[in-house]
Amino acid sequence: MSWIPQWRQVAALDGQAVAPDERLAWPQTVALGLQHVVAMFGATVLAPLLMGFDPNVAILMSGIGTLLFFFMVGGRVPSFLGSSFAFIGVVISATGYGGSGPNAQIGLALGGIVACGALYFLIGALVQWLGTGWIERLMPPVVTGAIVAVIGLNLASVPIKNMAPTPFDAWVQGLTFLSVALVAVRSRGLLQRLLILAGLLIASVLYAVLTNGLGLGKPMDFSGVAQAAWFGLPHFASPRFETGAMLLIAPVALILVAENLGHLKAVAAMTGRDIDRDMGRAFMGDGLATMLSGAAGGTGVTTYAENIGVMAANRIYSTAVFVVAGLLAVMLGFSPKFGALIQTIPLPVMGGVSIVVFGLIAVAGAKIWVDNRVDFSQHRNLMLAAITLIIGTGDYTLRLGGFALGGIGTATFGALLLNLLLTPRGPRH
Repeated sequence: MSWIPQWRQVAALDGQAVAPDERLAWPQTVALGLQHVVAMFGATVLAPLLMGFDPNVAILMSGIGTLLFFFMVGGRVPSFLGSSFAFIGVVISATGYGGSGPNAQIGLALGGIVACGALYFLIGALVQWLGTGWIERLMPPVVTGAIVAVIGLNLASVPIKNMAPTPFDAWVQGLTFLSVALVAVRSRGLLQRLLILAGLLIASVLYAVLTNGLGLGKPMDFSGVAQAAWFGLPHFASPRFETGAMLLIAPVALILVAENLGHLKAVAAMTGRDIDRDMGRAFMGDGLATMLSGAAGGTGVTTYAENIGVMAANRIYSTAVFVVAGLLAVMLGFSPKFGALIQTIPLPVMGGVSIVVFGLIAVAGAKIWVDNRVDFSQHRNLMLAAITLIIGTGDYTLRLGGFALGGIGTATFGALLLNLLLTPRGPRH
């Protein structure tokens, strides 16, 4: 197969989708790549902070992982790999991390992450060998739509509950998603394509005026940017392989499979491309990227719902954009100054952008139902979708010893199980 596609350049016509094997002019492609870096940055930085990892390593490895994924799928599947939140609970349990500063037992966690990546790679190889027919039987449109919707809905409480600690911040969140919505509806051309980045910049300027200028809230602090170096190595770490930690962390591979089935189905639905032949390669690419990240001191990675939301908004599916985004992430991983700059973006502004992106993911799931004419007058479809949405949105968690399967995982496996149990086994009389 061809490892690097020959992208066909197209014009940036309003409202017209750009296919994975197409691209806009390179200056526009670079701008779009930057937007995807911004979209993933908050979550990709937050996950390592919650586990005591170095955020710059996470950014660097997300860029390298994205490029590795691109080559594994022959440049046919537009996706960005970022830090997976599925690892947080098991890493804290395995290492006893207290919640602040560097994780003193990071080696234990890294060994488990490498083991998880290896298991994930083997699952991908099995999918590539056996084909995807069994996946289609397990995941008809009613299942796929529910899983994609849950990915967005499950994340809804993060910006609303955790990213607006004051009433002023809640108003700023509203101002932010209004800015994004106005850019999406009122602008045209490239500005409309960059609606997430443009809305974020507009909201940040307004926040600075309200806080630094009028003293209405916590002002933006740029002192960290001035003090940070332009170039510097992140703090790499080495894995330590111990059976207990590996047995605890490796099963996260099952959650990653569940998440990425939904993510890849969403990408297939948006692009109108059949990606079944690349499903196993996608899993293998994600598994290799997770192994490499763990070996260097980074978090496990996964295809990112945030970037799927950006694609749903701007309808630019060019894989060239993700090559640019991966390269930018690699560069930024070596730049403490850029990391400090991004961290000056006010929390409620990031929260407002997250509300838009997560909402777009949820709507993409509903669109799968509409496009495939899912019949909700059938009790099977009604029950499957209803139960999946609520256990996913409510973050229904199942625990077995130190292993926890959170909302997205339980919703995904629950939808698969319900589909098997509720599907008739023979002709009805």
